[in-house]
Amino acid sequence: MPVVPESSTASVDEVEVEVAANDYDAFGEAYAVENETSLVNAHYTLPAMLDLAGDVAGRKVLDAGCGSGPLFAALRDRGADVSGFDASTTMVGLARRRLGADADLRVADLADPLPFPDGAFDDVVSALVLHYLEDWTAPLAELRRVLKPGGRLIIAVNHPGVYKLMFPGADYFATTLWSDEHTFNGRKAVLANWHRPLHAMTDAFTAAGFRTAVISEPPPGPRARELFPEEFVDREAFLCFLFFVLEAA
Repeated sequence: MPVVPESSTASVDEVEVEVAANDYDAFGEAYAVENETSLVNAHYTLPAMLDLAGDVAGRKVLDAGCGSGPLFAALRDRGADVSGFDASTTMVGLARRRLGADADLRVADLADPLPFPDGAFDDVVSALVLHYLEDWTAPLAELRRVLKPGGRLIIAVNHPGVYKLMFPGADYFATTLWSDEHTFNGRKAVLANWHRPLHAMTDAFTAAGFRTAVISEPPPGPRARELFPEEFVDREAFLCFLFFVLEAA
């Protein structure tokens, strides 16, 4: 049975007494406010996802785990026909506030069958979602199902090497649950994540019918150093997430 590494902030059972892990319905609004301008979201993940997506004008794109909608909005601004879903009603409400009443937004869980027909999308984007799930088999199968043949799945997940840096004594090769406490815009939150080694990720992609086209460890966005100089005092770059472009076979 996977366990939380001893060096993590707290076990999932312990922190759930005060704050339920991954409860975006409770802390989603604070999370969204914080990440509108944060280094790792606004100036790292968002520009990296957009760079990997490239020219999306005229393409039908699904934002899987859309949160409050920043990636959805950016893709739509670039001419994509975007739909989105999130498991959190709070996050979908925030996305609708941002995107307008006519935006195609649903409350849906990636662990369940998705409310979209087969082959509906040219691309699926999913930023910082899959690492919340222990089993990727059904989620990847659903994402493959809603993609056209040759379509792209563009994802960002926790970098597995960072886990080993955080927990040197942990077993890198085990699929392991770990959690950490955060404060978003003054609101306490707990994020619980499933670490898996790189080979487990790529094996899951292949089993679901994807070909790995790109593995990326991108630099931060162009304004990151200017806006967050304290983060770059003693380093040229930082490692945080791992990005993939997968093609539906």
